Amino acid sequence: MTIRFTMDKITRDGASVLRKTAASVPFPLSEEHAQLAKDMMTYLVISQDESQNEQYGLRPGVGLAAPQVNYSLRMASILVPSLDPHESDETPYFKGTIFNPTIISESIKRGALDVGEGCLSVDKDVPGFVPRADRITVRYQDETGATKIIKLRDYPAIVFQHEIDHLHGHLYYDHIDLKAPWEVNDETKYID
Repeated sequence: MTIRFTMDKITRDGASVLRKTAASVPFPLSEEHAQLAKDMMTYLVISQDESQNEQYGLRPGVGLAAPQVNYSLRMASILVPSLDPHESDETPYFKGTIFNPTIISESIKRGALDVGEGCLSVDKDVPGFVPRADRITVRYQDETGATKIIKLRDYPAIVFQHEIDHLHGHLYYDHIDLKAPWEVNDETKYID
């Protein structure tokens, strides 16, 4: 596996591409866009392998959006490890690149990671809860252009929302209440 994106190639907070609304990806995919999807997924696969991520100096990631590698396009690669402790690590909960995603419904109930969120593009630690919808339904296109709909909850829902935010020019810390970063509504579900 050849890795194209290393940490020095990840677009950092402050770059204008991270604050733009990304353009839709046209279908059929161009060779460049298909290769970009493969390269982003390669980063995620290698970053989640402790022996390989050290070799390349990568920070582990579960999602990588095109703006994070300086492409203002509505696409993100996602690799969420299995949530079932009885399944092997080789069976991910979700592995793929989503194109032109839209959240078509979301729950009123909020969820937040109990340790806050991080981002490959944000080097500083921005502490605080990032309240998001606990359940979402996402419509997206796969690499063939076929429309898919997926229902997500808890951690996978948070990952998808984080990556979709990148496509709208938002970063996770935009959702943190800086005056009370560790306070949220009592009905918020904490996800570990």
